[in-house]
Amino acid sequence: MYVPRLQTARLKDLFRTFPVVVVAGARQVGKSTLVRKVFGERADCVVFDPVQDVENARRDPDLFLDHRSPPLILDEIQYAPEVVAALKRRIDRDRKPGQYVLTGSQQWGVLRSLTESLAGRAVFLDLEGFCVAEVARAAHPRAWLERFLDDPTLFLGKPHRRRPLPRSLYEQIWRGWLPEAQRLPLRTVPDFHAGYIRTYVERDVRLLADVSDLQLFGRFVRLVAALTAQEINFSHLGRELGVTPQTSRRWLDVLKGTFQWFEVPAYHTSAARRATGRPKGHLADTGLACAAQVISTPLALGSHPLLGSLFETAVASEIRKQLSVLSPRPNLYHWRAFSGSEVDLVLERDGILCPIEVKAAAHPSGADARGIRAFREAYPRQRIGPGLVIAPTERVYPLTDRDYAIPWDLEA
Repeated sequence: MYVPRLQTARLKDLFRTFPVVVVAGARQVGKSTLVRKVFGERADCVVFDPVQDVENARRDPDLFLDHRSPPLILDEIQYAPEVVAALKRRIDRDRKPGQYVLTGSQQWGVLRSLTESLAGRAVFLDLEGFCVAEVARAAHPRAWLERFLDDPTLFLGKPHRRRPLPRSLYEQIWRGWLPEAQRLPLRTVPDFHAGYIRTYVERDVRLLADVSDLQLFGRFVRLVAALTAQEINFSHLGRELGVTPQTSRRWLDVLKGTFQWFEVPAYHTSAARRATGRPKGHLADTGLACAAQVISTPLALGSHPLLGSLFETAVASEIRKQLSVLSPRPNLYHWRAFSGSEVDLVLERDGILCPIEVKAAAHPSGADARGIRAFREAYPRQRIGPGLVIAPTERVYPLTDRDYAIPWDLEA
């Protein structure tokens, strides 16, 4: 059964405005499914292959496009990079919107070439795994974060409900957010994740990066899974595996380039240098992180030392997904002072900062907002809005006169 996606309305709007829309994201996040659902009845579709030259598109891209009239979906465009230049020539002759939809699973390589070649002609939409509303199979998924940013006081003063999710918090984190993992029986989810990781390491990494030791790279993936929601220390990563910091940095770039890893930069101002400057890194899917750490069941996750980090990663990923439908997209940071005070996420829009803490606790208290208070004290001249402590709690309620507990699965 098709699950309506949060990005649907934005995808349609971009297609009505630009000649080319590029839908990018990790493998199996639903790019092809979304595009075909939205445009399938009125657009032809070609799926490129890493081995076969489909319709001689790589050998003669102009002839290939001559026989395929817009609107046209070009799926897995990274396997036919030669088509990009031919597309550019066509778009330069005719800038009419709604001509091509491209999908791809890599940020670098072909997609980087797309960014350069189709500058001003194409717009990019990044698709990730399911968000909370999509897991709940909402008929019209919406982002509560947009309403909060528009008017925090009005939003926090209204009654709210939690999304009726089909499973517990532990099981959702353990399954992760890839669409396929939602429908599988519990006993086969580890097999799905193991196959995903194996295919990724053996296929994508071999195609994309000069990694001579794939077994060592597999150990690297397991290591960064254990370090999700932590600040990135390339020297530490290198020492753990016996490689140089430069190698660990390059390998993280491989993970980012295939949408398996994302980073949240550190927030600081030139007037306040008492904050660290390291970004915080997250494995993009908590289910893959659990598989890499061999967490066997959802119940085992409940007593695992990584529970707090995995919950933070789940919330950070959810925030990113909700921000992806906003234009312009607010800036997202984390903050940590050398004193040890920290805030997991800081949103910035229209010159206003919104500090967010993430706590894997059912009943957060005022003490859980102490990092937010430290953030306000560090930046007394900044415009700082209400602080949020996102947790698996039942309702929205005040923690201080300016900070609120809020359920992680809030309904918009």
